[in-house]
Amino acid sequence: MKTENPLALDNQLCFSLYATSLAITQVYKPLLQPLGLTFPQYLVMMILWKEDGVSLINVARQLGQQPGALTPVIKRMAEQGLLTRNRSADDERQLQIYLTDEGKRIREQALDVYACVVEQCGMTPMDIHRLKCELDALRERLLKA
Repeated sequence: MKTENPLALDNQLCFSLYATSLAITQVYKPLLQPLGLTFPQYLVMMILWKEDGVSLINVARQLGQQPGALTPVIKRMAEQGLLTRNRSADDERQLQIYLTDEGKRIREQALDVYACVVEQCGMTPMDIHRLKCELDALRERLLKA
């Protein structure tokens, strides 16, 4: 890192993270297109593939977003036939999200996405795991700051 100008864009961690986020999103875009998913929709689907019937609040929490920001994404996915939205029997304020048969079906197609991303990153799965752990730890420190 060039320390002579601490305000130079090239010296900023935030810019490196931002630019990398944009780049990886662009890697995912053509891989998700055959599934009919956008990147935010893919993130929601990964949560539901792990645990179906999750509340909107829980999905938002896992993605670090506000529920209101996810509402249009969830609504569009319901219109696409990927999931259903049901009010909780215990608490009418809670919206539970369930996969449809179509939402479950595309999981099999999505299995290839990770392998393609690993290949395009040019890193070993172990290197990717280490980097992810470092980024997770950084995020936790920032959230506690």
